[in-house]
Amino acid sequence: MSAYRDLTDVALRKKSEPASGVYIAESAKIIERAIACGHTPVSILMADNWLEKMRDLLPSISANDFGDIDVFTGNYAVLEELTGFHVHRGALAEMVRPEPMSLESILQDAKTVVVLEDIVDHTNVGAIFRAAAGLGIDAILVTPECADPLYRRSIRVSMGSVFTLPWTRIPNWPDSIESLKQRGFNTVAISPENGDGAQAQDLRKFATHSQSTHKDERIALILGTEGEGITAASLSNCDHSVYIPMSNDVSSLNVASAAAVVFWALQNEQS
Repeated sequence: MSAYRDLTDVALRKKSEPASGVYIAESAKIIERAIACGHTPVSILMADNWLEKMRDLLPSISANDFGDIDVFTGNYAVLEELTGFHVHRGALAEMVRPEPMSLESILQDAKTVVVLEDIVDHTNVGAIFRAAAGLGIDAILVTPECADPLYRRSIRVSMGSVFTLPWTRIPNWPDSIESLKQRGFNTVAISPENGDGAQAQDLRKFATHSQSTHKDERIALILGTEGEGITAASLSNCDHSVYIPMSNDVSSLNVASAAAVVFWALQNEQS
């Protein structure tokens, strides 16, 4: 039961969950997807009226009447007092956190990867994962200070894409940009138009040029943190800097929106 206490305390959860080797899946649909991807539930917390629904939604569990999985039920008031928020999606599950994939295994066959540099908002992380999964990205690398993709809000916003898209943490950032280059990746910083002066390239031109002259090259797209954007150290070490042309005095897009635009542009040119 302690796994579900104070779920809204982000500072606590982002430390305690990885340290305990678990994560929290929120909503019956996300729990179902996690189990379908081979993840193991430890316990389930749900509103009283969701017990039979969960049996129907989770046939792999209902077949053995929940087996060794601890099941906790209560009314919505009790659940809210325990978790810190109204559990209106019916159920939460404490899941065993899968072992991190190795960098080598992720990069071995990947052609297009994304690096999330110190992105701290879990909603943005989840949205980027969803866009990446739907728009042809092969894998995601997160820097040591990036938010946890397996935080419950990241998982929910990604619609479970964090379970299916290969990802891992890349160490020693930004020095590890060199290791991407050594593996044959063309490193591309995504930054605002004025972030790199005359050196930055219009995304439209970059995508067209990439298709015509670098069709078979591997690409690592690097997205910077909210507000500050990509760090100067990373920007100076990348092969290219690319911006999305804007209008109406808007300087840049939210990082998740920018990511989707870039992914679509590169996929569109490669189709």
